Amino acid sequence: MSPQLDDIRRAPKVLLHDHLDGGLRAETIVELARESGYDRLPTTDSDQLRQWFEEAADSGSLERYLETFDHTVAVMQTRESLARVAAECAEDLAADGVVYAEVRFAPEQHTSMGLSLDQVVEAVLEGFARGSAGRGIRVGTLLTAMRHQARSMEIAELAVRYRDVGVVGFDIAGAEAGYPPTRHLDAFEYLQRENAHFTIHAGEAFGLPSIWQAIQWCGADRLGHGVRIIDDIAVGDDGGAKLGRLAAYVRDKRIPLEMCPTSNLQTGAAASIAEHPIGLLRRLHFRVTVNTDNRLMSRTSLSLEFAKLVEAFGYGWDDLQWFTVNAMKSAFLPFDERLALINGRIKPGFAQLKWQP
Repeated sequence: MSPQLDDIRRAPKVLLHDHLDGGLRAETIVELARESGYDRLPTTDSDQLRQWFEEAADSGSLERYLETFDHTVAVMQTRESLARVAAECAEDLAADGVVYAEVRFAPEQHTSMGLSLDQVVEAVLEGFARGSAGRGIRVGTLLTAMRHQARSMEIAELAVRYRDVGVVGFDIAGAEAGYPPTRHLDAFEYLQRENAHFTIHAGEAFGLPSIWQAIQWCGADRLGHGVRIIDDIAVGDDGGAKLGRLAAYVRDKRIPLEMCPTSNLQTGAAASIAEHPIGLLRRLHFRVTVNTDNRLMSRTSLSLEFAKLVEAFGYGWDDLQWFTVNAMKSAFLPFDERLALINGRIKPGFAQLKWQP
């Protein structure tokens, strides 16, 4: 029997690439907009609003896709709203069977009503702690700098300042074309000097040069998306694959790829789940992980992402466990804590599902 969605929800899963401002509950957006006086929502009916977000993300228009974040960020400008959104994020992930998650957000986008960067981070950390308490989930926070802005050093220093109380790493996000990661080289060099972890959005909308810079110039521990690494792999008529030097390096060094299948369809990085590079990359044993990116816009969950891969590629429990262990190995946690989750939660949880009558 192939894994079914209800059983996949029970599996102990690990999520490395999830945006806080892309995973709000539609009803929460409506309530926070009402409380803050924000009057630019397309509709105040939560069901219709949820549908609007999905349609905008599916429209094929980058402008409409980015507009969705204008609305979510607009209602996340107070300590109370940030803490609520973070708490609900942890609750929703726990309800989906996620045992460890790294959720990212850009502090600089939440200061329009007077909060300092430190206050923003503290509010989100408070929310994650509240939402995860007693639910069997641990949430780590990634602080994101926007690649078209010039505050990456400031955000990197913020990540280091809060790394002992819940911030596990740093990220940069935003449009890749025209904004290469090397624009933020000083921040990455600082993080390396501080022995801090970081991932870089690379190889989603832009190709191999973005991935090459992220790894070889900036020293990324992981690649956010990384789907365009497929451009450096030639597949012959017999199904055999020849890896270029960059693809071979990524595989040899076990550099984790934070893949988000449904989101990649919406942004045009793949034509369908069945044609998504994740199938070939899994076959070639790259360090592939499965993620959600923006749960609201993609109307998804980690369980749904797995279920789509099961349908497209015929994956079984061993495959889903392989993706999950890859993610836990790649998490920005100390080695002993990763090992404890793999041996204490993940492997026993999957064994129970594999051998259920």
